[in-house]
Amino acid sequence: MIDAPISDPAHAFEVLLEGNQRFVAGTPAHPNQDAYRRAAQAPAQTPFAVLFGCADSRLAAEIIFDRGIGDLFVVRTAGHVLGPEVLGSIEYGISMLDCRLVAVLGHDSCGAVAATTQALQDGLTPTGYVRDVVERVTPSVLAAHAAGLEDPDDIVDEHIRHTVNLLLDRSRVLAEQVEAGQTALVGLSYKLAEGGVRTVAAHGIDVPVHPA
Repeated sequence: MIDAPISDPAHAFEVLLEGNQRFVAGTPAHPNQDAYRRAAQAPAQTPFAVLFGCADSRLAAEIIFDRGIGDLFVVRTAGHVLGPEVLGSIEYGISMLDCRLVAVLGHDSCGAVAATTQALQDGLTPTGYVRDVVERVTPSVLAAHAAGLEDPDDIVDEHIRHTVNLLLDRSRVLAEQVEAGQTALVGLSYKLAEGGVRTVAAHGIDVPVHPA
């Protein structure tokens, strides 16, 4: 279905959504998963999108978006929290691999968001490096509460938007490519039970966005 890199951000987003629609409908095409594709991608990868998602085991990107070998450059952390190595990986995807889309993928019932919400309520900080995850999610939860958002799914959406904005703020490479129309940046919220995604943030592409 895709044998060459996609150079248009809008087309990249369309392909991503079409794959998710097939996944939801239970009619996956399993594109680019055969021996020919494996051999063709061996010399060099040609992904069309960077997928920066939560590390939750239920968010297997290639399955959710019905894609195959070499289609997605996937970066995942708990709660899709950002650090220097994550920013470097995303910048590698767009500057070295020519990905035309960066998608931040969050989901309902996010454990990182729930743990942060609980920590703020109890005033107790987790131990070990889980504390680092909670500290990075905290600004999103505080912003959601300041906006009067209390529903867990609404807080997750706010965290996705916060991550999108933080990416633009921290990565000059990404911000410049979005400004030039070379790359689009979107925030997607995934429903674990239904399997579908909806757009909660978008930059560099004209698509309907779920309101804050």
